[in-house]
This record gives sequence, structure tokens and C-alpha cells, in this order.
Amino acid sequence: MSGDSSSLIELGAVGAPFGVRGWVKLRSFTDPPERLLQHRSLQLGLGGSWTTYRIEATGRSGGQLTAKLKGINDRDQAQALRGAQVCVPRSELPQRDDKDFYRADLIGCEVVTLAGVSLGLVNHFVETPAQVLMVVRGEKEYWVPAVPQHLRRVDLQARRVVVDWDEAAGA
Repeated sequence: MSGDSSSLIELGAVGAPFGVRGWVKLRSFTDPPERLLQHRSLQLGLGGSWTTYRIEATGRSGGQLTAKLKGINDRDQAQALRGAQVCVPRSELPQRDDKDFYRADLIGCEVVTLAGVSLGLVNHFVETPAQVLMVVRGEKEYWVPAVPQHLRRVDLQARRVVVDWDEAAGA
């Protein structure tokens, strides 16, 4: 991609190859997961390099999303994409309301507890099989589950996230 990667929103990641004809498995961060496949093309980022791929066909296998990307025609080419970030330009995504946000919107926001104690700033997110973790860096590092139970209030204008989290618990 020749554009600015900061205008991209990460919606998933490329998994293992699927078959021998260039199909890939996709891990979607969208809700519902199929929303990822509604885009005609995807920006794939790997090692700081971005490339646009048009989606030729989509499917499912064992509950996982699969896609055939134009120009990816064999298993070796599909394997080379494994681990790539799957993004789309922010301009192609629906407008969010006050209670809705993208993970990218939280990067750099201050995180405070219900008691008003600042934990630091959102640095990045980590996908685990159980849930998504928000990595907060300040004097200590905190890995806060990014679920409604812990994310109590997000104020994008104030760049502030209020969490129900014990500051004594670190990573």
C-alpha cells in the first residue's frame, strides 16, 4: 500500500493456508466475524509493508473464515501471508456512535480506574483464545481484558478509558 497506514483500521489477521490453490484462513476481529468479508479488498500488512488484495471468493471451513485473494494462487504464496494484519481504510467503515469504537481509537488514551487512579496509556491489544487484552503502559504494565465487565466508560473526546481494574494487579 502506498497510503498512510495510520488511516487503516485492523479488522483481523491472516492465518494458515487453506488448501493448495492460494486460499487463506482469516481470523476476524469484527462482530459478527463475517463482517470482515463484506469488503471487496483488504490491506495486508507484514513487516511494515502494505499490499492491497482484492477478495475473489470467500467461504468457511470448520467455523473459520476463508478467502481467495487475487494474485495468491498456491499454498506457498498463501503461507507467505500468514500472520499479516488485515486492515481496511477508516473511510470504508461505518460511522460509529458515542458508545461504539474501534480498537485503534483507544491507542494512546489514558486509562483510569473507577477510583480515579491513572494506570497509563493504551499501548496495544493482544488477541488470546479467551479474549482480547488491552495492554496499558504507565509506571507498571497492565493487561486488562477488553470486555464490558472491565471497560466501563470510553470517552474518545477526552481520550480517556475508565476501567474496573485493581491497580495492584500488574501484567
